[in-house]
Amino acid sequence: MAGAVEAKLAELGLALPDVVPPLASYQPAVQSGVYVYTSGQLPMVDGKLAVTGKVGAEVTPDEAKELAKTCALNALAAVKSVAGDLDRIARVVKVVGFVASASDFTGQPGVVNGASELLGAVLGDKGVHARSAVGVAVLPLDAPVEVEVQVELVGA
Repeated sequence: MAGAVEAKLAELGLALPDVVPPLASYQPAVQSGVYVYTSGQLPMVDGKLAVTGKVGAEVTPDEAKELAKTCALNALAAVKSVAGDLDRIARVVKVVGFVASASDFTGQPGVVNGASELLGAVLGDKGVHARSAVGVAVLPLDAPVEVEVQVELVGA
């Protein structure tokens, strides 16, 4: 049975995806005390990237913002795989977004807003977080965006 968070996802027309399998030697998420830390989540859908390239070149900022939303959904799936239930999220503490950027692209915060806005829409006040949005030269698999999330749990 889905909890309130997954019901909110459904209300928004979204579904929690399967956890993206690791691409190397790491876990999608780990719990330490009351915190769950996700590994960087790529915008994978059904096991593959729909879009590759640099934001500001091959990928538009609007496309990248949507991809960041997909990353956040994948992060929520990773959190659930460790916490068991997304309703255990007390709050999102920190989001870090990496944007593979063309050399003159400076709109990283707007791209990472895709992840932040999704977390706010799904979790309300619990989704408000600290954040970094970082431009990088390249990401794994030539992904345009990667997002990692740290959440605090209740009842840990």
